Amino acid sequence: MTTTLPQGDLRLLETDLAQRMLASTELARLAYVAPDGTPRVLPMLFHWTGDELVMATFAGTAKLAALRANPAVAVTIDRAGPPPEVLLLRGNAVVTEVDGVLPEYAAAQRRYYGPEHGAAAVAEVDRPGLRMARIAVRPSWAGTFDFQERFPGGRTAEDFARRGR
Repeated sequence: MTTTLPQGDLRLLETDLAQRMLASTELARLAYVAPDGTPRVLPMLFHWTGDELVMATFAGTAKLAALRANPAVAVTIDRAGPPPEVLLLRGNAVVTEVDGVLPEYAAAQRRYYGPEHGAAAVAEVDRPGLRMARIAVRPSWAGTFDFQERFPGGRTAEDFARRGR
């Protein structure tokens, strides 16, 4: 199925590769454009809701102002391998500030660090006056590479190998 779906098709989110990446403890790398027009990439913990990739941060950061001004983003979640596995997403970020700890922040902490350490990390930041921001990306484009069946820029392993010559 993976090789027959074109890059950009949201059904790629249903593939085993995409589901592994969305359930993984790999970092999401969020790419956006800063107010000065230069690109930025930030590694972030994430939580997949089934519809949105949610990343949490603290209110008042520069990236929030940039995302509000230009919400178009790209995200990669990848595993070095061998073989490498890559999930690419594009969409618009929606920023929502809230009082207190975001549920998705707590869920990500537990997934990445386990129940005990995740709870400790949440307790450490859960203080009166805490404001967090929810950065939600509902993918409008999805792509995958597994370097076995699906290669960047080539339809077959042979095509991909020839491109490097």
